[in-house]
Amino acid sequence: MLTGVLPLQFLLNDKRNIPLMKVMNYLLLCLLLAPISMVAQLEMDNFDKNINPKEDFYHHVNGTWIENTEIPPTEGRWASFSEIIERNRTVLKQICEKAAEEKNEKGSDKQLVGDLYFSAMDAEKINQLGFSAIEEAYNNLDAIENVEDITETIANFQKWGLSTPFYFFVNPDPKNSKFYAAQVWQGGTSLPSRSYYLEDNPRFEKVREAYLEHITNMFKLAGVEEETAQKNAATVLEMEKRFAMAQRSPVESRNPEKNYNKMTLEDLEHISFNFDWAKYLEDRGANHADYLLVAQPEFLTMFDRMLGDFGAKEWATYFKWKMLSNTADYLSDDFVNEDFNFFSKTLRGIQEIQPRWKRMQRTVDGSLGQPLGKLFVAETFPPEAKDRMVVMIENLRSAFRNRLAKLDWMSEATKQEALKKLNAINYKIGYPDEWRDYSSLDINKDDFLGNMRQISAFNNEFNLKRIGQEVDINDWGMSPPTVNAYYSPTRNEIVFPAGILQPPFFDFYADDALNYGAIGAVIGHEITHGFDDQGSQYDAEGNLKMWWTEEDREKFDALAQKIVEQYNSYTVLDSVHVNGQLTLGENIADLGGVAMAYDALQLHMKETGRPDKIDGFTPEQRFFMGFARIWRAKYRDEVLLERIKTDPHSPGIHRCNGTLSNTPAFHEAFEVKDGAKMKKEEVVRIW
Repeated sequence: MLTGVLPLQFLLNDKRNIPLMKVMNYLLLCLLLAPISMVAQLEMDNFDKNINPKEDFYHHVNGTWIENTEIPPTEGRWASFSEIIERNRTVLKQICEKAAEEKNEKGSDKQLVGDLYFSAMDAEKINQLGFSAIEEAYNNLDAIENVEDITETIANFQKWGLSTPFYFFVNPDPKNSKFYAAQVWQGGTSLPSRSYYLEDNPRFEKVREAYLEHITNMFKLAGVEEETAQKNAATVLEMEKRFAMAQRSPVESRNPEKNYNKMTLEDLEHISFNFDWAKYLEDRGANHADYLLVAQPEFLTMFDRMLGDFGAKEWATYFKWKMLSNTADYLSDDFVNEDFNFFSKTLRGIQEIQPRWKRMQRTVDGSLGQPLGKLFVAETFPPEAKDRMVVMIENLRSAFRNRLAKLDWMSEATKQEALKKLNAINYKIGYPDEWRDYSSLDINKDDFLGNMRQISAFNNEFNLKRIGQEVDINDWGMSPPTVNAYYSPTRNEIVFPAGILQPPFFDFYADDALNYGAIGAVIGHEITHGFDDQGSQYDAEGNLKMWWTEEDREKFDALAQKIVEQYNSYTVLDSVHVNGQLTLGENIADLGGVAMAYDALQLHMKETGRPDKIDGFTPEQRFFMGFARIWRAKYRDEVLLERIKTDPHSPGIHRCNGTLSNTPAFHEAFEVKDGAKMKKEEVVRIW
């Protein structure tokens, strides 16, 4: 069922007098997505009862699902998230197609969504244009003669939304969180992480060989002869390898204090001999910025050196590659398929490209997330659905308050600061209270690539105006249809888009135990991010400011190191291990989230009464089963390897078993004794 779609009786009695046709539309959506059941089932058919829950709870709950589930040939993994995304796509497809067929008022949400989708689906015209769609801009890169031209190219590429040696963006200033600041982050590469360029590993060596072939093929599609295309590919790989050598690793990039380097124009000039930062900021339209926050100054120094090490022709080749690669999805099928064959098939093991409507619907969501999201929530997420989430969030906040009070390793002084931060956490549910105005955006039915550039320019201007201005408290970092959630340390807020508020995460008809075990644990997870190894360095106002006593921080770090060591021991793909340091923040959040949600369920039952067993299970047992099933997932080997190298989240099995083997309430609910695999020899409790 679609979460938030209320029972017919409720709808008919609604004081807003929803028209009958609207009611029928809701019911139609329910039928499209899943059968309505007033008592949610626990999907017992997905269990593997031959597996002892005390030895492997993840496969006990999900074993039959894992055995019977085939990863679709168009996907790199299939998981609970994927199932929701697929259901959302059904609704979003109808919205996009209907808007594309209608004649809507210029600048309206339906016109923007419909005309972008129409232009994206016009494969015949896109194929007719072929390379000519970018040929002029591509050929103009031959005019690059010096560093000044490179500087201008970087500024223009960023305005168009194309990749450059470094990323430029506008976000709240971590040490002055009420105001936006211009920020710079390392970049320059195309493969998932620096490991793919630098590690002496047979898997990565094959990737690099295939990457060279792919770059060569892309240049050939642009009309370059074979021999020159091969030379171009070698140049690109050499330059990207240099960028990779200069980059901090994903683990090193997790240090917010080290990433905070406030630099004026004068400071930037001191670390640069070739790059003209004054010209760049002027070309970029950001010369009103009083300072830049540079995450990795040493990377900029290496980039500056590369400007002298590589000639103008080599830089032109590099930018041509970036243009070809970044626009491939918007060009003819020969570019689309070549891009797919490497980045999806070779790199991630995906066998078939998704149908065009899925790819283009994803493009619309990524480009016009709020206009599309506004149409999405109007169809699927009535305001009443927020109420239950609010109750759960406040119950979890109360549970965390109680847990804080009982911590035996933290001093009273630090507890008071932690409590201040907890009480200040804001939350957003479903969709923005105030929608961003896109009405001045010029989108046309007959120019897909032009539309994408219009959107990039529109967003670029919007963000540049924010530099130095007060932070918009209504801002969202995800679109409403997104199947995810997040915590923002600089805003000290948790956000839950409508897209994720569906079964198995949130089921309007499910018993409270399942919901607290699923979306409740997700809520707790996001709250705990404010107190993980990174988020705990920000105060109640979202400023990067240490609020711990030195002794308490040392105790926290010691406990966190035990979590690192536990997760380092988990093996995937033969000899490849989970990176406990990279995944530390998420693992702490999982541990805190499930503990907090369990306590919140107990508070809720104390208020509303303890229900009888369902399907033969106590509420506590169903809570943990609800938690286990949200992490069910199957990965292709290539995707799993990429995630281990780049993703701060552990694989699903370890998010379940790693968390519950450290959870005393789970041990009690299933009578797990010492020595069982689902009980750690040393149970680590932080929050």
